[in-house]
Amino acid sequence: MKETRYFYAPDVRTNNQLPPEEAAHCLRVLRLTEGDEIHLTDGRGSFFRAEITGTGGKHCLFRILEELPCPRAWAARLHLAVAPTKNIDRMEWLAEKATEIGFDELSFIFCRFSERRSVKTERIDKILVSAMKQSHKAEKPVLNEPEDFRHFVERPFAGQKFIAHCYEEADIETGEAQTAVSARKQSVGKPLLWDVLERGKDALVMIGPEGDFSVDEVRLALSHGFCSVSLGRSRLRTETAALVAVHLMHLKNAF
Repeated sequence: MKETRYFYAPDVRTNNQLPPEEAAHCLRVLRLTEGDEIHLTDGRGSFFRAEITGTGGKHCLFRILEELPCPRAWAARLHLAVAPTKNIDRMEWLAEKATEIGFDELSFIFCRFSERRSVKTERIDKILVSAMKQSHKAEKPVLNEPEDFRHFVERPFAGQKFIAHCYEEADIETGEAQTAVSARKQSVGKPLLWDVLERGKDALVMIGPEGDFSVDEVRLALSHGFCSVSLGRSRLRTETAALVAVHLMHLKNAF
């Protein structure tokens, strides 16, 4: 069976011409020509069956034959916020794999212990597009501009909010609360993300840098409605933890 290849045409409803990069792949790499059928996605939830109506230079014109709405494959909006690693290749890998699994929004946050203070979102966005097409999805994850941790946690979010970190409860609490926790001998640890996720409810998970969030950052997040969670007993790298979080959110909400 011949593989279906998808082209990204975000303005498909108003523009009957493929974007330059998509046109180049269609005409130069795949050698498609006038009269050939192609499949498009607008990245907003629909696929389109179309026919190439004209080619010339770097241009590829088409006409829509049929719109094919694609029902969502998961029951809530899933948002990942992660501190970018020093090696940006790891974040590019994460963006690709998380898109293949399925999620809705990606934010990069700069924390106290972050080793990287800039991210080229243009490059990440191209990876999101490529992974969306490769995994046959009709929705492209939203990519936000990088943001300082404090500003990010202070923004409103209508849904569950989690922060995954490696601290014990006693490390975060202060004063009388800390004494009470010590008296309980920390018998109750952080809940597993899987156990506290509610199916069908929007979810946001924050993953810190290799040095973890600072204690003050965790306290700030908790004061703004975030809940501490664990991703298991293994100590995970940032990109691994982030992918585990996406996978858990997706599985909990998958149809």
